Formats: sequence, structure tokens, C-alpha cells
Amino acid sequence: MTTQFTTTINAMYTLDTPEPGFVVNVLWTLTGVDGQYTASIGGSNQFTQQDGAFTPYTQLTQEQVIGWVQAALGETGVANMEACVQGQIDSLISPPVSPQNTPLPWNQS
Repeated sequence: MTTQFTTTINAMYTLDTPEPGFVVNVLWTLTGVDGQYTASIGGSNQFTQQDGAFTPYTQLTQEQVIGWVQAALGETGVANMEACVQGQIDSLISPPVSPQNTPLPWNQS
């Protein structure tokens, strides 16, 4: 199967400068689902300015804020986060095998 990734905004912290409701920190979760397997990673991004016109806090959409987060992470950052989640899913699908501490053959009676 192919993993489907979804980003969710969990919380936003604001200041009243330079505008009321100016978003300065966003907490997010990236979740991957591949069939019956699900894994996620959380993160946060801080913002000191917003590109373009200011959007009042009450008019922000989750898609808009996800766009900010993805832009802040860059293509490489997004790919790294998805690879981390994919690695978790791969480990669920095919759990890694741990080596055993086997007694030394010459110490056996």
C-alpha cells in the first residue's frame, strides 16, 4: 500500500503585536496511514513574520496554517518528516529483529 500523510494543527500561540492575534508558534502533528498501520510525529514552528497580507486570527484556515508550516520546513524538511513517519510504519509492518546474547560455546557444560 501507499502511505497517506496528513498534517493537523494542534495549537497556535499568538501575540497582540504587530497585529492582534499574530501567530508566533504553531504545534502540529504529521500522521501517516498505510492500511492498518498508523504512525505520527509532532513538531512546532515559530514565526516572526507572515508573508503577504495579514489574515485576522478568526479568519485563518487549517490549510493556510499548514501551508505556513510546510513553507517553513521546506521541501527537504517535509520529506524528512514523512520519511521518519514512514520508518515507523515500516517497523510496524516488519518489526526489526533484535540480536540475542547467546552464551559462549566454550562456557557450556
